[in-house]
Amino acid sequence: MSGQIEPLRGLHVLADDAPHWKHDPVEQARAACQGKAAVVQLRAKHATDRETLAWAVEIRRLTRGCGALFIVNDRFDLALAADADGVHLGQEDLPPARIPAAARRRLLVGRSTHTLEQVETAGSEPVDYVAFGPIFETQSKPSENRTWGPRLLAAVVEAAAPRPIVAIGGIDIGNAAEVIAAGAAGIAVISAVANADDPVAATRALTRLLARTRSAGSHRLRTPA
Repeated sequence: MSGQIEPLRGLHVLADDAPHWKHDPVEQARAACQGKAAVVQLRAKHATDRETLAWAVEIRRLTRGCGALFIVNDRFDLALAADADGVHLGQEDLPPARIPAAARRRLLVGRSTHTLEQVETAGSEPVDYVAFGPIFETQSKPSENRTWGPRLLAAVVEAAAPRPIVAIGGIDIGNAAEVIAAGAAGIAVISAVANADDPVAATRALTRLLARTRSAGSHRLRTPA
């Protein structure tokens, strides 16, 4: 699994099946691949298992072609059926520790968190990365959780270490740089791609912004005071 961890530090595009998006999950995933996203996650909250698996199989084919990781939201069984790289579990999903050992050896596991206490709990769970948010207000999904803003990410990043934090919630081209600068290893987006007029260009702009932000941060670290 160690060789799969580094891509988690890039752009995660969540291919979402909400009917109001301009693009369906496979189109979102295709755009993510063409735009060089590091991770594509299938988030199907409306489809049947049969529909979800059909999307997953096609997205698996796309991500193999572009070298991105493929993660299925909520369901480790569908992740295994589609030969995905991982599963992402929310707070209401199966606890990570209950995933069968044979499945755990095949899958990366991510965990959604919304409070510092949940992040600390995730530190004792068998997970590979921790998603945290919402950072900003988001229209992608209803949430009763408070928005945190990038200033408070430092404490979250420290609590999750050594697991990478993937920030989510209202992140777009206008605020992604400050989220990375605040310490997030990666960012996850839904509407920034799913609702874009040109989802390929939107993905590419985000991946380039992340690369520039990281390069600038590395340069500052190397520059003598």
